[in-house]
Amino acid sequence: MKKLLNKKNIITFSLGIIFTIILGVAIYLLSENNPQCNVREIKLYGDLVTYKLPDSTEDETSSGDTINAINEANYDENIKAIMLLVDSTGGSLVAGEEISNAIKNSDKPVIAYIRDMGASASYWAISSADQIFSSRNSDVGAIGVTASYLNEEKKNEQEGYEYERLVSGKFKDTGAVARKLTDEEREYIMKDLNYNFENFKEAISNNRGLTPAEVDKISTGATFPGGIALGLGLVDQIGDMYDTKDYLSSFIKEPLYFCNE
Repeated sequence: MKKLLNKKNIITFSLGIIFTIILGVAIYLLSENNPQCNVREIKLYGDLVTYKLPDSTEDETSSGDTINAINEANYDENIKAIMLLVDSTGGSLVAGEEISNAIKNSDKPVIAYIRDMGASASYWAISSADQIFSSRNSDVGAIGVTASYLNEEKKNEQEGYEYERLVSGKFKDTGAVARKLTDEEREYIMKDLNYNFENFKEAISNNRGLTPAEVDKISTGATFPGGIALGLGLVDQIGDMYDTKDYLSSFIKEPLYFCNE
């Protein structure tokens, strides 16, 4: 009886060792086939906003979500770099500034790739990246501020509508589409726009290492093809997605494994 029990124990023990070996090999193979991601990919697509409503169907990127993604990447020891994919005509200057500051304070290097558009607030957002790639044909820049809108006063008159102005505070309904701006209102708006414009230009100057005079020269609100933007100091390299990934791989000295949002 004792011999039988000993034989059972030996068999059980042996099976346990075999199972442990098989489990270890399986874990090793799985880790080899599914390596830990080392680059965090973040998309800046559509209009930049400070926050996005959960049920929003708009093509938007919020600075809040982007900053959270950057912070998560910084807390993850496996992440070696952050890659921003940019395709945006701009949006909120506050959102652009917030993202730019988050990039500037990132512990991990941030590489941006402009696909079709990297303009206005979205360009401000990525201007502090460690390296900016774009294709020769990408639209880059659009350093300027606008508050233009459609005045519907004549249309309303033709349709029989009349605007009844009831406000407390003379600037409360400034920009109402049903009436023209007064000269005083126009001056008030332009004062704010010019203030924001100077902040925008100062940020680009600081982030891109350009002199204020260099930034003034290109701050017409126009975009530039990537090939021209390179000569103006707005981007660092011309290339496509593959060139950007090759640069990243050589930079971190590892094959790339992306974590997506």
